[in-house]
Amino acid sequence: MTTAPQNRPPVVDLATWQAARDELLIREKAHTREGDAIAAARRRLPMVEFDGTLPVVGPDGPVPFIDLFQGRDELIVYKHMWYDGAPHQGQCEGCTTAAWHLRDAVYLNARGVSFAILTTGAWPEVAAFVEFMGYTQPWYSVRGVDAPVGNDMGHLTSYLRDGDRTFLTYSTTGRGNEVINPTFGLLDMTPYGRGEAWEDKPEGWPKGGNACWYWRSDADGNPTWGPDSRPVPQWTRPGATPEETLGRTGAHH
Repeated sequence: MTTAPQNRPPVVDLATWQAARDELLIREKAHTREGDAIAAARRRLPMVEFDGTLPVVGPDGPVPFIDLFQGRDELIVYKHMWYDGAPHQGQCEGCTTAAWHLRDAVYLNARGVSFAILTTGAWPEVAAFVEFMGYTQPWYSVRGVDAPVGNDMGHLTSYLRDGDRTFLTYSTTGRGNEVINPTFGLLDMTPYGRGEAWEDKPEGWPKGGNACWYWRSDADGNPTWGPDSRPVPQWTRPGATPEETLGRTGAHH
């Protein structure tokens, strides 16, 4: 082992690195097997039947919720929080990370699973936001719709269809949503991780910022949560400029 630059992993020869890597692999494999066991338990959860004719609003106007299955038997939705009347840059940066990372559901569709994004925003506002962001997955407004379709914004939720009957099967939120955000998994493979203060780091490592600190930036790409910031992907959109205020008054979650 030789001395490494400050705040870096120690420098070793390849054989020593491989031995340490193989030791960690044992834990990684155990983690994978435990994940498989949890998924097996998830498949055995009971389910709740609900009225699939509940109307939701999309680009073609009101449609029954069962239409979101697109003829398939399984459906996954992400429930995107909404701030009424906010400019595009004032919408939820956390929900933006989820929606941006799954911009195409072609592999889900190939497996017989449909995907949609639901939100409580009024459809005219939602439609303008979807166009600005360039999203291609289907969006629907569930404003005023009862559970289990219209509640729990910020959740990733699964449904099952059996003919004309519809069922809620699973829902998660918080870090449970990381499954559709591969950026987190990739950052976890890097020496400095996510760069967030809560992470367990070696002594002397960069302390990191608060959770989500890099999800918004200013026009120059500097992380910031000020009034001229936007969710990071929005700066790639034509016409994205800073606003004077986030405009989050009258939030409707």
